Amino acid sequence: MKNAIQFLLLMIILSGCQQQNSYDKVLLTDDFSSIRRGPYSVDVGAHTEYHYLHEAAPRSQWAVSTFTWDSDFKRAWHVRQEGDDRQMIQVMTNDRKQHTHPMVVAGDHDWENYSVSLQFTPQSRELQSGLVFRYRNDRNYYFAGVKGDSLVLKMVDDAKGFHKPYEVILGSALVGWNEEESLTLKVEVEENKISCSIKEVTIDAEDDTYHKGKVGLLADVPTKFHRIDVKTSDDELQKLKTSRDGYALELEKISESVPKMKVWKKINTTGFGVGRNLRFGDLNNDGTLDVLVGQVVNHGPQDRNSELSCMTAMTFDGDILWQTGTPDPWKVNLTSDVAFQIHDLDNDGKSEVIYTMNKELIVADGATGKIKYKKTTPIVTDQEVISPETHNMFGNILGDCLYFCDLRGKGYDSDIIIKDRYERVWAMDDRLNILWYNKLNTGHYPFAYDVDEDGKDELLIGYSLLDDDGSTMWTLENELEDHADGVAVVKYTEDSDPIIMCAASDEGLFFADLDGKITKHHYIGHGQNPAVANFRDDLPGLETISMNFWGNQGIIHFYDASGDIYHDFEPNQYGSMLLPVNWTGKSEEFFIVNPNVDEGGVFDGWGRKVLDFPDDGHPDMCNAVMDITGDGRDEIVVWDPHAIWVYTQEDISSEDRLYKPLRNPLYNYSNYQATISMPNWEEKK
Repeated sequence: MKNAIQFLLLMIILSGCQQQNSYDKVLLTDDFSSIRRGPYSVDVGAHTEYHYLHEAAPRSQWAVSTFTWDSDFKRAWHVRQEGDDRQMIQVMTNDRKQHTHPMVVAGDHDWENYSVSLQFTPQSRELQSGLVFRYRNDRNYYFAGVKGDSLVLKMVDDAKGFHKPYEVILGSALVGWNEEESLTLKVEVEENKISCSIKEVTIDAEDDTYHKGKVGLLADVPTKFHRIDVKTSDDELQKLKTSRDGYALELEKISESVPKMKVWKKINTTGFGVGRNLRFGDLNNDGTLDVLVGQVVNHGPQDRNSELSCMTAMTFDGDILWQTGTPDPWKVNLTSDVAFQIHDLDNDGKSEVIYTMNKELIVADGATGKIKYKKTTPIVTDQEVISPETHNMFGNILGDCLYFCDLRGKGYDSDIIIKDRYERVWAMDDRLNILWYNKLNTGHYPFAYDVDEDGKDELLIGYSLLDDDGSTMWTLENELEDHADGVAVVKYTEDSDPIIMCAASDEGLFFADLDGKITKHHYIGHGQNPAVANFRDDLPGLETISMNFWGNQGIIHFYDASGDIYHDFEPNQYGSMLLPVNWTGKSEEFFIVNPNVDEGGVFDGWGRKVLDFPDDGHPDMCNAVMDITGDGRDEIVVWDPHAIWVYTQEDISSEDRLYKPLRNPLYNYSNYQATISMPNWEEKK
């Protein structure tokens, strides 16, 4: 009798445990039947580096998490029908890029304990295919699936070097299966316990790396995905609700102190408008900012050999001041920089427009557009072959960018830096005479700083530091691959020496001292569009943020003043400029991701969305941030080829002292700039 009672009690306990951990509540189920047939991923390429494009947005609950510049990779995912079976299909063989994988993801980042059943048909045994789970981003996740003759379970955690992913095999077991055989993969995660199985072959493991995350489909070979079911327990659903309610309450409290947006200006630009190719400055010398709109012609192939074709100068009231070139509503796309800026080049208090067009470097009057003087652009003399395949098909460069600095020690930025796409840079004086030339890996956009404090700027360009005479002080070109996307010299705390920050494309992001010694190197994927500002008052000094693109687009990393990562998140799968926003006039700045109502917004230094864009029909392709009204706080400019809108704050600041950070001058504005926002206060007038 005693044994029977003990057995009964044990059964009750086991039954309770089983019921408690029973995953029978649906988090996600999809047989893809609701998705329209046809290509699912879109060949948008570099446009989504700093444009929000609606055609790239998810058409269902599945987001395309990765793509590269390879056209096959960008078009990897399709939805097709076989009889009654609607399928999500990956169609390419990814045999060249093992640091990134074709992947679509769904679900929520806060999913913790759940089970997954995935039905899929790999069409090759050559490479891996299966399920991603507890996905934090497309460089941090668990994977379970098949490769060769094995069921594989692994953990992926960024990389240990250039294109060297850090992967830990948690388990592997032989499983018999044939190509074109439909497989059912089952995965269950409970705290640090992971179990996966196919055809009665099971792998059990324990790992503490990731505790929460989405699910995804990953395939490096052509694979048909038929159905996925994700389930959890009643207890987990209640935990999710409690956590989400608490987070919503937290955001509500924050939003109470954040002024809402209101429209300040609307400008029609149909016919001469562009994507992300505006410049801002006081063109007519009336003390207020104006807009310069630059259309481009791409001589090709693709975005190579691009130059201005038309410029339209206008006020924020929509009045056109002047126009040069012929506007063309088809010439709106830009995936690189072209050379044009607004700058008082001669320091006489009046703006000039400096630009290249038709292989000429031109200095024009800002108010009228009338040419003051010009010269032909530099000639490439050391190029072995001039052809459409190069970035210099004409001999004379077209001008990839313009940057102004003080190389001669005049006390203002009267010297001109002009470069080709990746290999050559020239310095000129304000009369367009060449001062020096250097051939190196230029990266995208330079940054000037008086490193040796002699009153003359040095130039940080690519992976090199050049002296004011153009000589190379040091270079890291032999140590690093790829190219620099955004560089800067920054003094992160009041009592520290300036250091170099570099978002280095596939090299990730690194910090170095002024002698070129790398002190911190984060292999985070393709890092670009960095920004430095005071995003958090509770941390000493300034913080850095960066955005990932090629191969791992949409991941945002946060770095403290010591160069250590303190947070990362993936709000969407696009690129962005990550521009700091001084919205409140207080010491903590925010940053903008993109202007889309659903997938964009303004975020703080913890990665919390603190401000939504109004659902008012505004253009949401591009954005810029600056103080236009003159109240010390920033406005947010949003636009597409048809219109420019400007948002300002609903309230009038009551503070006597406003935060007004010192930023990159508008005359050094670029799609590839590292945006630096240094602390500064101003007494309210």
